[in-house]
Amino acid sequence: MGMLKEFRDFAMKGNVVDMAVGIIIGGAFGKIVSSLVTDVVMPPIGLLLGGVDFSKLTIVLREGATAAENVTINYGAFINTVLDFIIVAGAIFIVIKQMNRLRRQEPPQAPTTKPCPRCCTEIPLQATRCPACTSDV
Repeated sequence: MGMLKEFRDFAMKGNVVDMAVGIIIGGAFGKIVSSLVTDVVMPPIGLLLGGVDFSKLTIVLREGATAAENVTINYGAFINTVLDFIIVAGAIFIVIKQMNRLRRQEPPQAPTTKPCPRCCTEIPLQATRCPACTSDV
């Protein structure tokens, strides 16, 4: 029973749960980007290049009895995957850049007090007399 309790404590830590949520959302985001590249971005690019369907671009290494038996290098699918990666990497870069911008510390505020030269008590900058030792400042 000790091992199950230890596993449950590990699995319920905030970092593990946050990571699991991130992985699930990242997988869904990856599917959206793949669909964007395959169904939205590549058809117009293929049309501009003379009606090329990138998903069907292949190099036949060995002919088979049927098209399904051909040994091919599917470089069109590779191009789609590279575009998927570039879009995902760009989106992640933008998100992280914005998070870092929001995390930046505010610049330090200008001081509003100064030390009294006689007793070292903090007094307002506009003060002309120290309230603690009554000396002129």
